[in-house]
Amino acid sequence: MERRLDIVPVGEWGIFPEGKPLMIAGPCSAESEVQIMETARRIKSLGINVFRAGIWKPRTHPNTFEGVGTVGLKWMQRVKNELGMKICTEVASEKHIFDCLKFGVDMVWIGARTTANPFLVQELAEALRDMDIPVLVKNPVSPDIDLWIGALERLNQAGIKKLGVIHRGFSTSGKIRYRNSPEWQLAVELRSRCPELPFFCDPSHIAGDRKYLQEISQRSLDLGLDGLMIESHCDPSCALSDASQQLTPEDLGTLMKNLAVRNPDSDSPEYKENIDRLREQIDAIDDQILSDIAMRMRISREIGEYKKRNNIAIIQASRWDAVLEKVTARGAEYGLSEHFISVIFNAIHDASVQVQNEILSGTAEK
Repeated sequence: MERRLDIVPVGEWGIFPEGKPLMIAGPCSAESEVQIMETARRIKSLGINVFRAGIWKPRTHPNTFEGVGTVGLKWMQRVKNELGMKICTEVASEKHIFDCLKFGVDMVWIGARTTANPFLVQELAEALRDMDIPVLVKNPVSPDIDLWIGALERLNQAGIKKLGVIHRGFSTSGKIRYRNSPEWQLAVELRSRCPELPFFCDPSHIAGDRKYLQEISQRSLDLGLDGLMIESHCDPSCALSDASQQLTPEDLGTLMKNLAVRNPDSDSPEYKENIDRLREQIDAIDDQILSDIAMRMRISREIGEYKKRNNIAIIQASRWDAVLEKVTARGAEYGLSEHFISVIFNAIHDASVQVQNEILSGTAEK
């Protein structure tokens, strides 16, 4: 279901030049005035006009580099005044916001850890109330799309209309290639529910390693996201934070040249005719899938009634393990991944268990 926010289109923000993808680049952290100016000059030469740098760094452990603080905003101000670039940074407190406004910061973003805390988001919303500065909201650290939308709603209700989002991946305990799990389906869902939002991807924080930045950046554009926020440092080997995920400006230029930017649509009659035909086939298959799932749920209810009459427990793990093994093997024959099949059938199984639990507890709808 779409959730409409009162949003000013990104083209009216006065931040980004025309064209796609929208680009934001700069170091993970502001470390020195020399580092900031050197990095900004080289990024500017790529045609990127929006410069980012972390001023305050929320770190996991104390006594690590937590940013240079407000002095870094003076260096950012030089970038704006001397190079004509727009500047942006992360904020997590009322003081951060007031300092940013004092030094002419053009745009701010709210980090993943802050987004996860509605109290902090509300405080930031009140500090930003009715201000004209654009605000980008990173996804919360956990894969909770409603928490993400809730943060946007708090800001929007405070009169902030220049809003956008940044997909930076989600924390996971599982072993994966990347630093954070992309969970692309959540980005797609948010795009569907809030289509008016400018949507950026932060491949640096998803990847955690510069060798994955190209593939993640391309994937995000293939999914229709509007732009990228990429960390770039004049000398990543000397970076005081997240050195492994930052690119030199020159390597960032190579990444940009290798990106394929997709069109959102086409006026070609041949394209429209063929895409409409294929979508009709998808719609028909979807109807059949829904019919089959409904039939399966009816049978699950019958099983629940039978278990109740015979005083049988709902969960029989060996039976479900056998079912999952069978459908996974069958799915492989059709070229479907084990993960895909597992997600679908576990969701169906969870719903079936819920129905049977309601029958045994006497709370099922008649």
